[in-house]
Amino acid sequence: RANIINILWVILKEDAVLAVVPYGEPPLIKGWIPYIGKALEFGKDAHKFLEEYKKKHGDIFTVLIAGKYMTFIMNPLMYPNIIKRGKQLDFHEFSNQVAPRTFGYPPVFSSKFPGMPDQIKRSFHLLQGDNLTPLSKSMMGNLLLVFKQDHLDKRQMEDSGEGGWRTDSMCEFCSKVMFEATFLTLYGKPASKRRHSSMETLREDFIEFDKKFPLLIARIPIWLLGRTKAIREKLINYFLPQRVSCWSNTSQFITRRVELFEQYNSLRDMDKAGTHHFAILWASVGNTIPATFWAMYHLVSHPEALEAVRQEIHSLLKLWGMDDFSDRDINLSREQLDQLLYLESAVNESLRHSSSSMNIRVAQEDFSLPLEAEQSVAVRKGDIITLYPRSMHMDPEIYDQPEMYRYDRFVQDGRQKTDFYKDGQRLKYYCMPFGSGATMCPGRYFAINEIKQFLFLLLLHFDLQLVEGQPKVTLDTSRAGLGILLPAKDVRFRYRLRAA
Repeated sequence: RANIINILWVILKEDAVLAVVPYGEPPLIKGWIPYIGKALEFGKDAHKFLEEYKKKHGDIFTVLIAGKYMTFIMNPLMYPNIIKRGKQLDFHEFSNQVAPRTFGYPPVFSSKFPGMPDQIKRSFHLLQGDNLTPLSKSMMGNLLLVFKQDHLDKRQMEDSGEGGWRTDSMCEFCSKVMFEATFLTLYGKPASKRRHSSMETLREDFIEFDKKFPLLIARIPIWLLGRTKAIREKLINYFLPQRVSCWSNTSQFITRRVELFEQYNSLRDMDKAGTHHFAILWASVGNTIPATFWAMYHLVSHPEALEAVRQEIHSLLKLWGMDDFSDRDINLSREQLDQLLYLESAVNESLRHSSSSMNIRVAQEDFSLPLEAEQSVAVRKGDIITLYPRSMHMDPEIYDQPEMYRYDRFVQDGRQKTDFYKDGQRLKYYCMPFGSGATMCPGRYFAINEIKQFLFLLLLHFDLQLVEGQPKVTLDTSRAGLGILLPAKDVRFRYRLRAA
C-alpha cells in the first residue's frame, strides 16, 4: 500500500512525470493540462525551463508542448548523432506544415509541384560562395546610400543642437538601416528612384506582423489575431509580380525565385509568388535586425571592445592603403571583411548571447537512436527530436563565465578560435545560431556579412555612446526557440560624425 501511494505521488506531483515509462524511452513530462502540457511554462522562459529539467532528468527527456511530444537532447556531444541522420530525422515535414500557414502560401513540398524542393535548394546557392561577392558589394553600396542620406550629412548633424550629437533609439536605428539596405540589395530599386518611397510604411507593417509571428508559429488561427491577416495581405501585395518586375538591380537570388515560380502555373495563377517573396523578406531581416542590434549594443556598452575593433579596422585600412576615407565611400571586399578577426568574434559573441533557436527534426520511422557510447533512445515515427543550442552557448564548462560579453572570445593567437570542449572532448558544434546540418540557414553567410558591414561603417564614421542613466538591456524571452531574441526594451544612444 505504501508503494502504491508513492507511485501515485510521483504521478501527481508538480512535474507530472509519468511514473512508468517504456523501456528505452526518456522520461516523459506531461504537465497538468491536456494537450497544452508544459507550453505555458516553456513559453515563459524556455532556457530556465529546460535547464531545470536537465538537472532533474539528465540530458534526454520528453515534454508535452501544445499537443506535440518533443524530446530534448541537451548534451552537445550528442548533437552529431542527430544532425547526421537526415533521412530518419527530417526537418522539412515540420517546416512544410508551419511556414505555409504562417505566411499564407500552399505547401511546395508536395506532389503538386514535382521538382520544386530541389530547385528551391539550388536557388539558395545564389546566397553563398562566389555568388556572395556581388551581394556583398551591393549591400555595402546600399548601406552607404542609407547612411549618407539619413545620417552622414554634416550640416544636418551640426544643426541638431547638441554639439553635433544626435540621439536615437538603438533598435529602431538598426531596424531602419538594415531593413531598407537589405531590401534594396535583394529586391532592387524602383524604376526611377534610388529608394522606395513607401519603405517606412512597409517596415512598420512588417513589425506589426512580426509581433504576431510567435503566435502564428504556435498555430493560433490568424483570424483570432486582430488585423494580422489584413496586414499580411498588404505585405504580400507589395510583392505582386507586376510590381517586382519594374524594379532594377534585383539580386540573382530573387530573379531566380521569380523564374522558378513562373514555371508552376498553379502558383503563378494564384499570385503566390508575392507570398513567397514576403516569406523570404521575413527570413532575411526577421532575425538579422535583432542580431545587428545586439552586436552594436554590446560594442557600444563595452568601450574597450569598441575601441579594439575600431583600431583593428583602422590598422587594416592602413595596411591596404585605404586609410584616407575623407569621401566616406570605402567599399571592402568579402575577403577583406573576413580578415577583421575581432569584428567577427564580436559578432559571434553577440550571437552566442542572443540566439535562442531550436533545431527540430521529425522521426520518419521507428528506430533506436544511438547517442553516446552505449547509450541509445527509442524513437517512434512522428516523434519530434529537438536540440536547444542556447543551453550549450551558456554552459560554463564550454564558455568561461558565459554570462559575460567578451569580444575576443573567438580569437586565439591571432587566428579564429574553434576549439571548445565538453567533458574533455572537443565539440564539433560549439556555436549554432543558424541551425545545423543540411537545414542550416542558407542565408547565414550573407547575414553575417551584412552585420559586419553595418558595424564597419558605423565604427568608421561615428563616435558612439549610450545615454547615461539607463539600465542594462535584457533579453525578451517570449520568442525563445524562434531565433535571435529581441531586447526587452530599446535603449537610447548618441552618435556624431568622426573626423575624416
